[in-house]
Amino acid sequence: MSGKIFNTELDTISKLADIVNEKALGEITIACGDNMITIKGKKCPPPPPPAGIPLPSAGAAVPSETTAARPAVPDGNVVKAPIVGTFYASSAPDKPPFVSVGKQVKKGDVLMIIESMKLMNEIQSDFDGVVSEILVKNGEAVEYDQPIMIIK
Repeated sequence: MSGKIFNTELDTISKLADIVNEKALGEITIACGDNMITIKGKKCPPPPPPAGIPLPSAGAAVPSETTAARPAVPDGNVVKAPIVGTFYASSAPDKPPFVSVGKQVKKGDVLMIIESMKLMNEIQSDFDGVVSEILVKNGEAVEYDQPIMIIK
């Protein structure tokens, strides 16, 4: 194999795929003359319902909101994982965590690192406030859109 596809090096295609995944893009298309290559990003399916909660069968009555148990609404802003990966509270095992419960944060402050596909992604705060709760442990796997911490 020559290592080139449509006069584009495989390394360049790999870098484009990394960009699509990092930026959570749907896809990117590159055209050169009559040749075209499309790189599609991963689309995460919605999470399954929690175990132990039966799904209503067809034709079954759905309980009204007054009788159904409502999930607890967190008091504050929920910081969710923007990507699938591994949560790290600090930049290295011997370094202090970026944030801890009770710490004041500003919009743009680094809250954590999520390692995905061997890339360390710094996750910044979208909120000003105080960290009231950290919902995952250091080194724990996280899913897309999983709540990670609460900022009040």
